[in-house]
Amino acid sequence: MSVAKVIEIISGSKKSFEDAVNEGLARATDSVSDVTGAWIKDQRVIVANGKVVEYRVVMKVTFLVKPSTPSKAAKKR
Repeated sequence: MSVAKVIEIISGSKKSFEDAVNEGLARATDSVSDVTGAWIKDQRVIVANGKVVEYRVVMKVTFLVKPSTPSKAAKKR
C-alpha cells in the first residue's frame, strides 16, 4: 500500500507560468523525493507600471511517504 503526502508551494518566474511551474518542481524535488504529481491551484501575475513583471503559481505537490520502520505485516513474517 502506498501513502502520499501533499504540500503547497508558491513559485515565481519573470519568464512565464510554465517556467514558474518548472522552477517550483525543481526546487521541490531538491528537498523531497518520490514526487509523483502536481496540481496548479492558482496563477497570478505581479504588475508594475502597467506591465507583468513576475508570473506566480500556487501548486500542490504530491510525493510518496516512505516508511521509517518495517511494516507490521513484514514483522509477522
